[in-house]
Amino acid sequence: MGKPLIYEILEKPASSSVIGICSLIWYLIQKRGIGYADVGLSYEAVMEGGQYWRIITSAFSHISVVHLVFNMSALWSLGAVEQLGHVGLGVEYYLHYTIVLVVLSGLLVLGIYHMMIQRFKVEYFRRVTAVGYSCVVFGWMTILAAKQPSSKLNLFGVLSLPISFAPFESLIFTSIMVPQASFIGHLSGIVVGYSIAWGLIHGMNNYWAITMLGWIVLVFVFSLKRTGSMELRFIEIEPVTDPSLPSVGVVSSRTGRMDLLPGRGVADFV
Repeated sequence: MGKPLIYEILEKPASSSVIGICSLIWYLIQKRGIGYADVGLSYEAVMEGGQYWRIITSAFSHISVVHLVFNMSALWSLGAVEQLGHVGLGVEYYLHYTIVLVVLSGLLVLGIYHMMIQRFKVEYFRRVTAVGYSCVVFGWMTILAAKQPSSKLNLFGVLSLPISFAPFESLIFTSIMVPQASFIGHLSGIVVGYSIAWGLIHGMNNYWAITMLGWIVLVFVFSLKRTGSMELRFIEIEPVTDPSLPSVGVVSSRTGRMDLLPGRGVADFV
């Protein structure tokens, strides 16, 4: 007989908190009728529209309940990282490198999109919109596979995978079973995960985690203000264009705000 749920939550405080946050965001998305294009990560919106806040909102947002359940089930199993303080992991390590995974995997996705658009002229990647926590999930799968290859990954309480093969097994499985799954997003999580596990990205501590988090908050808030996505009266940003020139935009009938980027693009699950 397993442990009571409350004890498992106390043993995995960070992953339990992330699951709670993602579930709450999913509920609010459903209640307010928010779509992929409102919170998702797309090259056009971020790189051309300056909506850098989407790197964060896309990671914690899920539109489909099946997508949410799959990611949160995997994340719950990967919470074992928090219990491995004796091998150099633990709660602090989990929190520090979750911040790194969220930001770097999102940036890597954008970098790959940029290469596909600019070098290979594949315009599809300009408007494809990705949402979901899978980049981080795949990153932690990879780290755990490298650090604890004998571990198991349990999904939905019925499927158990050897963690050493889980990242690539899951990458192939989701690509086949879920056509909308973002291969690039999942692969980005794996790449960043190996970079952390092999020590290419290292040195995170409380100081750097708080510093990084502070910059994330600043960029998030200022990009929200600058793109007109949120009314923040306590922040004023000077215009960089000539105010006498006319501006062009499309007003969204649903939200009543200026939508700088026409079209909704294609949705990807990550």
